[in-house]
Amino acid sequence: MTELEVVHETRYAYSAPVSLAQHLACLQPLADGWQRRLDFDLHIEPAPDFSEPGRDAYGNERLAFCILRPHERLLVRAASRLRIAPRFAALDAAAAPPWDELAQRLRYVARAPFEPALEFAQPSPYVPRLAELRDYGRPSFKPGRPLAEAAIELMHRIHADFKYEAASTAVDTPLAQVFEQRRGVCQDFAHLMAGVLRRFGLPARYVSGYLLTRAPEGGAAMLGADASHAWVQAWCPGTPGMPEDGWLDLDPTNDLIPGTGHVRVAVGRDYGDVTPLRGVIRGGGRHTLAVGVTTRLAGPVVASA
Repeated sequence: MTELEVVHETRYAYSAPVSLAQHLACLQPLADGWQRRLDFDLHIEPAPDFSEPGRDAYGNERLAFCILRPHERLLVRAASRLRIAPRFAALDAAAAPPWDELAQRLRYVARAPFEPALEFAQPSPYVPRLAELRDYGRPSFKPGRPLAEAAIELMHRIHADFKYEAASTAVDTPLAQVFEQRRGVCQDFAHLMAGVLRRFGLPARYVSGYLLTRAPEGGAAMLGADASHAWVQAWCPGTPGMPEDGWLDLDPTNDLIPGTGHVRVAVGRDYGDVTPLRGVIRGGGRHTLAVGVTTRLAGPVVASA
């Protein structure tokens, strides 16, 4: 197990006063049997006049808040302390069910039982259906191949074929452009991999979170570290060594299966479902935005007998 501390700070400076602001924050890490929240604090300046916590349809923690007083700056600082255990140490990818059997099972049949994971096999605003994605994925998805094995190979290929280049894309850069230019950032890599999996009828979730510069398991420095990060979960039910929910995390930016150096904050169809901070304001003029993330190892944790 590993104990991590994360501080995610967002600062807005406005050229004119903002008279009214409504925001939605998605900054509280997920909690389950492998990721335990030891502490979480969300500090906002100026203090909201109204705030309401809640969960979205995917189980992500959110906070809606309003500031009704004129202000020229906004600070949102999320501080988390977490204990993380490896989820995939016993994964047997070669023993996963065939990918095409799962895709066939998920096809629409009138009055068949509803499978919630099917939502993540559909196109979404940032991940449209592109013919070139299916063509790209064919070498990995041979008939009868184990799903987890195919998904891992796809991750390897994306990492090899696409170049990570900071500031090479924007939030709204179309996925088709990313595919054509063969470069992007972690958000693009996650959208790309999700798009390929979905073109084969397979559910794929977008994951937002953080990671250490170097994972506790060792290895090379991580790309996209010390900032918000993104990766993918492929649905691989029935695979030995997997969590019961069947979601396998895959980080194509760094070409690895996340261990204890990745912190999961939220899951959704794409970036639009898990944006860390969004909102609408009245006034403000022009603004500048500064975002900083610090992720550090707090120290190994030894489980008690």
